[in-house]
Amino acid sequence: MRNVLISGASIAGPALTYWLRRKGFSVTVVERAPGQRKGGQAVDIRGVALEVMDRMGLGEQVRATRTRMRGMSMVDGEGRELFRSEEQAFSSGRLGGEDVELLREDLTAMLHEVTKDQVEYVFHDSISALEQEEHGVRVEFDHGGFRTFDFVIGADGAHSAVRLLAFGPEQQFSKHLGQYLAIFPTTNSLGLDNWQIWFHDEESGAGGAIYPVRDNAELRVTLGFLSEPVTYDHRDVSQQKQIVTDRLAGLGWEVPKLLAAMADAPDFHFDAMAQIHMDRWTTGRVALVGDAGYCASALSGQGTSLALVGAYVLAEELSRSDVDHAAAFAAYERRMRPFVALNQALATENPGGPASEESVDRAKNGISLDIDTPASG
Repeated sequence: MRNVLISGASIAGPALTYWLRRKGFSVTVVERAPGQRKGGQAVDIRGVALEVMDRMGLGEQVRATRTRMRGMSMVDGEGRELFRSEEQAFSSGRLGGEDVELLREDLTAMLHEVTKDQVEYVFHDSISALEQEEHGVRVEFDHGGFRTFDFVIGADGAHSAVRLLAFGPEQQFSKHLGQYLAIFPTTNSLGLDNWQIWFHDEESGAGGAIYPVRDNAELRVTLGFLSEPVTYDHRDVSQQKQIVTDRLAGLGWEVPKLLAAMADAPDFHFDAMAQIHMDRWTTGRVALVGDAGYCASALSGQGTSLALVGAYVLAEELSRSDVDHAAAFAAYERRMRPFVALNQALATENPGGPASEESVDRAKNGISLDIDTPASG
């Protein structure tokens, strides 16, 4: 039985784990965090990615867990309403459609639940070194020891450790999109009832979004600002919160209260909006999937769908008995690259706003899960 090490236990990693186990691989998943990560934003599953979830037997559960937004408002930096819509929301597109928006932590919990009893999960550890050999990859771990695997897959996000070790520094591949976002939970002090509020300060370019979750008991808050690359410690949460506070200082409306809530938020995520562009996602017996190889950024709304579809395609190609791994990796890249290009383009089509419905429809359906069937769109 061929054995695979997957780095990353968020979305791409567990999804790939599911399909590889179905196809007879032995799988180990290593994750830097001490357990399943909590918090984060609502994510979208669209088009072909929903078909992946249906094939996993999770489609009904995903749809039952979706957010239930009634609409959205856009306000200016002082809280004056600029417009509202009960037909669509910036975060999820047209309301009442087939696409699904749900909390990231709910999706990761589902994926972990259907894989945890079939694979080895190693939390609170990570890969410290890789050495490719003729018939495998020798892996050393941060907490000591080494093991050899037939393949190593980096599903460890935009700041992938596997990509660093196998392909080189992140700076070679990262394209900054001129924005930073912070995401955190807080109590629903605004009394929002399945309604999103987006705000934008014209003068500074800062803004964000607020929407209720958990039957309106909680808010998820996104705060963002425009900026060239900022130097900071990716593990220093206090420093990151101070950066956001400094950049949004002086804004009116509810922003001071949101910044105060951010200071006490236990779950907090901050990062640049950036994309990963690489000439190849595979080398030898190492491959990348999801954000590690082709991050489209939250601005695209398609990072989760890319991860789910990429995991499915990679597992399908790697399991073919009539090809070696080099041919399998080549086929994975050949099938995924047009799909990735369409979805990455969504992030830059309309700076400051969502891409057109036509572009999203074309991108979300821009690949077929069945090789002999042409993609729609």
